[in-house]
Amino acid sequence: MTDETVVMRGVTRRYGRQDAVCDFDLTLRAGECVGLVGHNGAGKSTLIKMMLGLVRPSAGSVRVLGEDPAVGAAARARRELGYLPENVALHPSMTGAETLAFYARLKRQPVTRNAALLERVGIAPAAHRRVGTYSKGMRQRLGLAQALLGSPRALLLDEPTTGLDPALRQSFYEIIRDLSRDGAMVLLSSHALAELEGHVDRVVVMNQGRKVADGSIAGLRGLAAIRPRIRLRLAHALRAVANESNAWAGWSPVSEGVLELSCEESEVVSVLRGLPISAQDIEIIRPSLDELYAAFQKGAI
Repeated sequence: MTDETVVMRGVTRRYGRQDAVCDFDLTLRAGECVGLVGHNGAGKSTLIKMMLGLVRPSAGSVRVLGEDPAVGAAARARRELGYLPENVALHPSMTGAETLAFYARLKRQPVTRNAALLERVGIAPAAHRRVGTYSKGMRQRLGLAQALLGSPRALLLDEPTTGLDPALRQSFYEIIRDLSRDGAMVLLSSHALAELEGHVDRVVVMNQGRKVADGSIAGLRGLAAIRPRIRLRLAHALRAVANESNAWAGWSPVSEGVLELSCEESEVVSVLRGLPISAQDIEIIRPSLDELYAAFQKGAI
């Protein structure tokens, strides 16, 4: 059995004369967590809709779990997909438990597992309250619960941490890590770029319907050619020494007692070994996902 969960080849989706997605290739594999980033209108939602079979490509092919998701025969594959939209629309007069039972029946899943699922996403105490009384974060967690019904082999999550506080975000990413370890493919479409660092294996960057970058964060740092910075905080007694020493050529003052040097990634270790004096604090600042995203949007590849 192939581990390729989603395969898109030469995919274009046209609305009138406008290409929402253009000549897009993408492979997503089992056990992989991938971040999908791009500005509003970049084509992320259209891409996800084609994976769900809600929209057909104008050109190219889409295969999800080995099948074309847009045809009637792909019903089995669609039941193995979990989807969380950016704006969760839930009936306000139903309770959380009733809502999850409704979705379980749609997915032909037993409702006996729902209580454990509500516990897993942290809203079991509110299971019998009406959804209309839920906060935005609670509705988001209930939406995540429905996406997890049936232990899906592929999860498509659009802005999944909207409305979650920091503690709940951490809990969310723990769930995602467990799912990936169990072999599920997870696609996270998000504007919270800094938040994705440390949680995804790859990042796919979209711009105007095209894929402009695809790789690990470390790999994208190499492509973007943004140099890391070494920042030192010197103890008060060492500042005069630093000011008078030629060994600090190339270092720039950032603030009182703080110096910074930009260098190549391959030079970081040698720079640290060659420091002329001890520093009170050393910080290596590598390009953030936000900086990488901005560089690829500008074409700085």
